[in-house]
Amino acid sequence: MRKVLITLALLVITALPVLATVGGGELTLKNEGGDVVFSHERHVVELEQACLACHPEPFTTIKQHKTVTMKAMETGASCGACHNGTKAFSVKDDCTKCHTK
Repeated sequence: MRKVLITLALLVITALPVLATVGGGELTLKNEGGDVVFSHERHVVELEQACLACHPEPFTTIKQHKTVTMKAMETGASCGACHNGTKAFSVKDDCTKCHTK
């Protein structure tokens, strides 16, 4: 019985980082210029960004999300904090990278 409990504990411990990594899944932000689908998996798993890179600043939770203009993003607010053309592609680039119709 003890072996079973130890094995189960090891499985849980090794699985927790993977489960915690992707956290919020995909978020669809409604937008007049075309909805934006934000993928936690793309940013956290594929691009290896830490949750703390975005949370709690510049982003909190979807319930606390405040609308930000493109002009504000172009000066470093919201997505523009990373999507500035240096750290990641610029929010001034091709609109269809983020916005879908």
